[in-house]
Formats: sequence, C-alpha cells, structure tokens
Amino acid sequence: MNSKNGRSKSILAELFDKNRIPLLAIVGPTATGKTALGVKLAKYFSGEIVSADSMQVYEGAPIATAVPSSQERQGVKHHLMEILSPDATFTVSDYAALADAAIQSIIENGKLPILVGGTGLYIEAVVDHIRFLPAPADGVVRGRLAKKMQEVGSQVMLEELSRVDPVTAARLHPNDKRRILRALELYELTGRTLSEQNALSKAEASPYDPLIIGLNYRDRAALYRRIDERVEQMLQKGLLAEAQKMLETPCKGMAQAIGHKELFPYLRGEQALSECVERLKRETRRYAKRQLTWFRRDERIHWIYLDEARDPFAAAKELLCEKGWAER
Repeated sequence: MNSKNGRSKSILAELFDKNRIPLLAIVGPTATGKTALGVKLAKYFSGEIVSADSMQVYEGAPIATAVPSSQERQGVKHHLMEILSPDATFTVSDYAALADAAIQSIIENGKLPILVGGTGLYIEAVVDHIRFLPAPADGVVRGRLAKKMQEVGSQVMLEELSRVDPVTAARLHPNDKRRILRALELYELTGRTLSEQNALSKAEASPYDPLIIGLNYRDRAALYRRIDERVEQMLQKGLLAEAQKMLETPCKGMAQAIGHKELFPYLRGEQALSECVERLKRETRRYAKRQLTWFRRDERIHWIYLDEARDPFAAAKELLCEKGWAER
C-alpha cells in the first residue's frame, strides 16, 4: 500500500465517524465507462461495488445488460448482479431494500460502498433513502385503464395523467405505458397522486452522505458514437445467440431490456440483420437521452466530461480531494 492510498483510507475512516454513512456513486448514461471507473476507485479506496442497473439483477443475459466479466471486475466484489431468474418480478422497492442491506454489509467490513449504474430511479431510491408506501392494486381498474390505452394511445393517457399529476407526467415518456397506467391506477384507487406518495416516502432522512460523480460527453455525437461501438462489440461477443435463447424462452423480468427484442425480427426471419442492428443502436441512443434527462435534475452530481478529461480516474480523484474524501 502506498502512502497516498493509506492517507486516503485514513480520511475515509474519519468520514465513517460522522453521523452519516459515506456513499460514493458513479452515474451517467450507458457506454460511458462507469464500471471501469468504479472498479478503479474501489481498488484505490478498498471499496465494494453495488450495481444500480435494473437489468443486471437478472441472470442469463450478461452481454445485453453489460455485466462486467471477472477480468473486468479485477477482484473487486460486486453486489446485486445476476441474482434473479429472467422471469422474476422485481421492483424499485425490492432493489432499495437489497441495496441497503449490501451497503450495510460493506460498511461492517470497513470498506467504502460504491453505487455504480445508470438506472436513475434505483440510485435516487438508495441515495435519498426513499421508503415506498404500500400501493394497492386492482385488476379490474388496471384492465379498464389498459383497454382505454389500447383504444386512445399512451400519449392521450399521459395527457390525462398530467391533469391530475403534472409532476409525475413530466417525468414519464409516452412509451412508458406501465408507469403511466400505474400512476393513473394509484390515483383512482387512493385519491393520492404518485408525486404525493413520493413526497411522503422521503419524509425520513437519509442515513447516507453521498458524493455523486457523473460521466458524460459534452459532444452528444461522441456519446452516440461510443454507443454504436458498444453495440458492435456486443454483437462480436455473441449477442445474437443470447437473444435467440431469450426468444425461445420469453421472460417477464427481462421483457423491457434493450438488446434482445430489437434483434427478434431478424431471428424470426422477418427483417435483415442490418435493420435490426440499426434499430438497436437507435433505441440505445434514445435510452441514453432519457438517462441524461433524469440525471440532469440532480444538482448534486459532479460531472466529468470524457471528451475533456483524458483520465477520468485522475479527475475523480481530484474531485475526491476537493471534497475531503482523499489527500493529494
């Protein structure tokens, strides 16, 4: 252990002595190198990583969900990866409970918890210690709303939601049919909007003292090129074979994952591979745009721009020094 590393650990020991738990988070859109930076910081600080990716919790699709290989993990322990069967139902409330437990175990081992991922809702649930209130469900109400959505379209239903819950509606994409239906169902059953529920769920103070680092490109075209490159790399690793398995055994939990369903038309003999690959790239770029929209709401995030910082690890260490988490 070098002396600088030792001093950094000493400073972290002081942080642990405070009333709140230090929690480092690495966030940002897909294909920005969050995993690689998280591993480097975990090795530097003797930390462990908690995945904050809604699809990496499922097993059976490591290529599509970009689960890091054992070589990429470099001996750093990762939590909440490939822990569920592909057909399992998993909610953000489930994730928050498991993430809290993983963080507690890391703390008990005297190590730094590092939250790494691009699922904004999961990250917010942990960092802000959101406690989800019991939410009733009604099959009859859900069925009626789903039928109406089929008839009038998701855009109309989103507009309907905006009249009763503009805060939630502003955060949802018209294609996010499941969450639109759930927000409308919740309001009809309880008379309380989802945004009101969320406000109540944050009433309890968070035990965490977060330092959030975001990775991005100032040049959006550079990010999109990186995404296209990653898609090509995934294909080289065997994405088509992985998608074929998912096509043969469709799974509820993985149904929303980008990476498989875009290739199904080719595997069914309905479209050319080039068309499906281009669709996959396009949908991944759109997903990255939605991720950025979510993260830009959080003013606590310290952004590192990869088209400016030659060494994101060095930039992250500099930030940690400025915030008193490490010494130069």
